[in-house]
Amino acid sequence: MGIINLTPDSFSGDGLLKNSASQFLERVKRKTEQMLKEGADLIDIGGESTRPGAKPIKAEEEIRRVIPALKVIKKNFPKIPVSVDTYKPLVAKLALKEGADIINDITGLRNPEITKIVAKKKAGVIIMHMKGKPSTMQKNPFYKDVVEEVYNFLAQAIQKALDQGIEKDRIVIDVGIGFGKRVRDNLELIKYLYQFKSLGYPILIGVSRKSFIGKILRKENPQERILGTLVSLVVSIINGAKILRVHDVACAKEIVKMTQVIFSLC
Repeated sequence: MGIINLTPDSFSGDGLLKNSASQFLERVKRKTEQMLKEGADLIDIGGESTRPGAKPIKAEEEIRRVIPALKVIKKNFPKIPVSVDTYKPLVAKLALKEGADIINDITGLRNPEITKIVAKKKAGVIIMHMKGKPSTMQKNPFYKDVVEEVYNFLAQAIQKALDQGIEKDRIVIDVGIGFGKRVRDNLELIKYLYQFKSLGYPILIGVSRKSFIGKILRKENPQERILGTLVSLVVSIINGAKILRVHDVACAKEIVKMTQVIFSLC
């Protein structure tokens, strides 16, 4: 899953609105084309930065960023599945109307309206765990047992989704690396990711360029965290991750292939 940030303030420094809005849609097209050439199977677009400390934006502004980009992708690459990263019902509703295939909800369907919209449209959904909200989630997060707490949250969110009519084969789960987690919490979730397989749903992992890697490797620049990202991805694949949400598609594609080949040997 290739990440396309439609923001001026992405933590990873690759937001397509960072410099100028004049060529915004052309940059979206080129970025999508590049990721597909590198081997992306689907694209995830987001119009609101959810980095730690980020301030929320209004739905109208998010729509202004997301919907034109979505239309460009669907027009030029109609066969590629597109996920829209949003927790706002209005954004989700309009995105699905314009052809989005999946809603990637970082709040784990806390808003029941999102659940109803996804169910009605028979769309896919990614249910993620986040402690708190982006603006405050990294202010002293604490868990007695992070794996157990995240597992229980996801189990409950899955049941809510099923109860509202979302079909089982349209659900993906995400443990929410970096969302209200300390460095150790993130490492534990990656190490024990295999425990989440018992929930019975595909696992998405999002470790790409994240701050826990920077803290361990002392890499302040997110774009210098690729090697740490790749190691984290390999461990995640071994432990059951089925979807890798990444900025660097070509590198991720190669480590997927190598890992699969090694583990396919008799």
